[in-house]
This record gives sequence, structure tokens and C-alpha cells, in this order.
Amino acid sequence: MTCDLLRERERTRRRALWALATFHPGDPNASDLLAILDDLSDQERNDTPYSDRLLELTEVRNSVSVMRHKSGIGIILEQTIPQPWRERFHQASIGSTRVPDGPYATDWDKFLVEWEREMQHLQNHRVAQATNS
Repeated sequence: MTCDLLRERERTRRRALWALATFHPGDPNASDLLAILDDLSDQERNDTPYSDRLLELTEVRNSVSVMRHKSGIGIILEQTIPQPWRERFHQASIGSTRVPDGPYATDWDKFLVEWEREMQHLQNHRVAQATNS
């Protein structure tokens, strides 16, 4: 997959997740967003060979290096974030403050916590949609 395709896919996912956050599970107005997110998940599964499966959130969390910046702030080394997680973090962090050497480790931690919350919210929508069908 090209970098441009990955960037566009994750930009679309990010926008859909932010929009979905405004709806309660079961709201019929969320159905278009759920279709977009389901399509993105299908694309991702089709693009990822079984031998190159996506890392689970815990594996991603454990694979990213944190270092102490000379300012005393913990930062992460972006090159240690495996794709597509690096692009997901980038899309969620556009406009965030950072040092030239890398993003703040606290922003990475917040992203991971928020991702878990968003995935639970998405799952709640899917369950509600299946129940209402």
C-alpha cells in the first residue's frame, strides 16, 4: 500500500470516528459512518497478508520507544511506531504541540487510551445496529 493511500484511509477513518462520537449507539443517523468504517476495515484486512497481520494495541504500546528529551520531557521516536498506527497517531495529532525531535509521550499515551474508547464506542454502535436490524 502506498503512503498516500494509507494517509487518505486514516484521514477518512479519523473523520468518521470523530463524527461517530457525536451519536449515541443505535442512532440511525450513524449508519453512513458505520458503513464507511466497515469499508475501511475490509480494505485493511484485504491489504494485510496473514503473515503481516496488524499489531494489536498492546503490542503497539510495547513496541514504541520513549526517550527523555534534553528539555526533560518524555518524547516518542516516531520511527518505532509501526504502520498503520504511526499514520493513525499522526492524523489524530494534527495541530498538536511537539518538539522537533518527536511528539510528546503523553500525547501518544492519550492517543492509545482514546483509540480504545473509540473502538468500544464503535463496537457499541455495531451491536446496537445488529440488534435493531
